[in-house]
Amino acid sequence: MQIRNPKDLVAGLLFAAFGVLAVVVSSSYAMGSASRMGPGYLPRALGVLLIAFGAALALRGLRPGAGARVRWNVVPLLVVLAAVGLFSVAAKWLGVVASTLLLVVVASAVSGEFRWRESLISGLVLGAAAVAVFVYALGIPLPVWPAFVGR
Repeated sequence: MQIRNPKDLVAGLLFAAFGVLAVVVSSSYAMGSASRMGPGYLPRALGVLLIAFGAALALRGLRPGAGARVRWNVVPLLVVLAAVGLFSVAAKWLGVVASTLLLVVVASAVSGEFRWRESLISGLVLGAAAVAVFVYALGIPLPVWPAFVGR
């Protein structure tokens, strides 16, 4: 049997795995009934739904037929992971805004549709959003700007 759509297969297996995890974790909680739900009712029901949807999606990816051969490209994955690692190291010295900008530019540079202007604008908007959420709303003590800019 040839894998027709590997993306559907992998997504379906991930959905099913998260569903199994939800069912296993919630199995120690009381189930209750539909009229009087216990703490394990909703997680278990959602886990079963995830398993069902995941199985349907995985089976859809395994349908026999002349599927297109998909070539896996690991370079973009490694560059994005490296960009996240670079962010985690640079955030202490460059601040959240500059580190987020760096993350977005490096991660989007591997795309064939990369444009400097869009990448810079996205990085600045995401940096501002990160500051608003993490520094101001949640009160996490992260530097906003690089240390050499001052406070």
